[in-house]
Amino acid sequence: MMRNPNAVHINFRDLNNLMGKIVPSNIDMVVERNGFFLVGEWKRHNEKISMGQNILLKQLARQDKFLVLIIQGHTDGGDMEVDEFWRMEGSGDLVTLGKTVDKFKEFLIFWKNKVEKL
Repeated sequence: MMRNPNAVHINFRDLNNLMGKIVPSNIDMVVERNGFFLVGEWKRHNEKISMGQNILLKQLARQDKFLVLIIQGHTDGGDMEVDEFWRMEGSGDLVTLGKTVDKFKEFLIFWKNKVEKL
């Protein structure tokens, strides 16, 4: 549950051109356990990942202790919906992991259990 369901996204417009073409990017979900990180980016159906965010996520996926997920879904009506979710490789390729909220939850438990044993 979001601590503040009425929170608005940060607008980085005032930082445009501050660092050249580099602009901040947000990440929808980050979990840390025993020095391992699970990063999730949520997109609605037909919503694209921007070029800069794609570069960021690929770089994170290349790190040993990072797992990057791309989740097609939303929580617009209050309940979580997951149409499909993928693991992002360092190359940017996506590997399908599941297609339902239940499969997504199962994967999160699998990841937690795996990193707790390492």
